[in-house]
Amino acid sequence: MKNESTTIDVPAESSSAMKGKAPLIGVARDHTTSGSGGYNRGLSIFDFLLRLAAIVAALAAAATMGTSDETLPFFTQFLQFEASYDDLPTFQFFVIAMALVGGYLVLSLPISVVTILRPLATAPRLLLLVLDTAVLALNTAAASSAAAISYLAHSGNQNTNWLPICQQFGDFCQKSSGAVVSAFVSVVFFTILVVISGVALKRH
Repeated sequence: MKNESTTIDVPAESSSAMKGKAPLIGVARDHTTSGSGGYNRGLSIFDFLLRLAAIVAALAAAATMGTSDETLPFFTQFLQFEASYDDLPTFQFFVIAMALVGGYLVLSLPISVVTILRPLATAPRLLLLVLDTAVLALNTAAASSAAAISYLAHSGNQNTNWLPICQQFGDFCQKSSGAVVSAFVSVVFFTILVVISGVALKRH
């Protein structure tokens, strides 16, 4: 009877010990997961706010450049000098590209909301990283090309006999330069968005 009692008591103690250890392991894993999820949710909220700011910058750049035209007032109605964004293919590309950038940012907002609701989901964050990188390239190309033309408008180029026109078309140059600055602000926002996505993916 003693042998039977000992064989019965030993499994009971080992099973109780195992039951006592199991919740501790589970609590440790849940704590780590919840901490990572809270950090990623904070990054996702910041991502969403940055997208809103980038939308304003991109659409402001497109609208400002699209309305940049000026007609010199001291000529007759039959002979007038006018400067407009559609006179330059680079500025036309700028308006189209920045409009596409703004449209993409609007469409990316629902995906950004998904990353807030599901901070540990990898697929939406990876999708945003790939698309943001591609649109960042488009944004940078548009801003850089427009900046080169704006520089020529302000300074000209004596080697090619390109005269500066900003002394005559001051309002046109002011608007186009403001649009370029707004586009580069959008580039900065996109760069931060790409970094945020990379950091969030690394913590998954």
